[in-house]
Amino acid sequence: MTAYPPPRWLTDLAQHLPTLPGERFSRFLPPPEGGRRHSAVLVLFAPDVQGPGGADETTVVITERAHTMRSHAGQPAFPGGGSEEGDAGPADTALREAWEEVDLDPASVDVLAHLPTLHIPVSGYDVTPVLGWWREPRPGSLWAKDETEVARVVQPTLSSLLDPAARFRVGHPSGFVGPAWDVDGLLVWGFTAGLLDTLLDLAGLTRPWQEGAPTRMIG
Repeated sequence: MTAYPPPRWLTDLAQHLPTLPGERFSRFLPPPEGGRRHSAVLVLFAPDVQGPGGADETTVVITERAHTMRSHAGQPAFPGGGSEEGDAGPADTALREAWEEVDLDPASVDVLAHLPTLHIPVSGYDVTPVLGWWREPRPGSLWAKDETEVARVVQPTLSSLLDPAARFRVGHPSGFVGPAWDVDGLLVWGFTAGLLDTLLDLAGLTRPWQEGAPTRMIG
């Protein structure tokens, strides 16, 4: 199986991430009191080996959570979940969960960096994002392996996400306003979109938004 090296922008980003404070990624940081639940998500980039751009194009793996979930039902997410006793750390958690949820082979992934641990107020989880590169991709191999947690998997190209015409914001009655994308009918917003938007910006890939980019109200 062909192994693809990560693009330069991604390795440069991975080296830069450990120097950044959590506030760069979210205003929600872990509270000082203990007893919280810990989790990890895998922010997985991959070469688009079957697309028109070939391996020079990059994709990112996003899931749509099952609509029967107790929290964040039907919402976009990176593969991941709660830590378990046998996990050696956030990378172990993220890779195990990705295998359970979408059938990703952990051995085919290079873990490049850990982001600062952030907090999700709605669920009460502290979450550590793990930056990964799918070194040995198997096109079409990711699927909703655990249908109790995942409805489907989408893998948009970065060129489609970076297109200014595809960019918009969403507003929520809670007062939240943030970046969003429509990916094959899945509204990617909230924590997932905010984290992805920040990473693309830090990597120097973001293009100026169109003036008057719309804000869609949801919820």
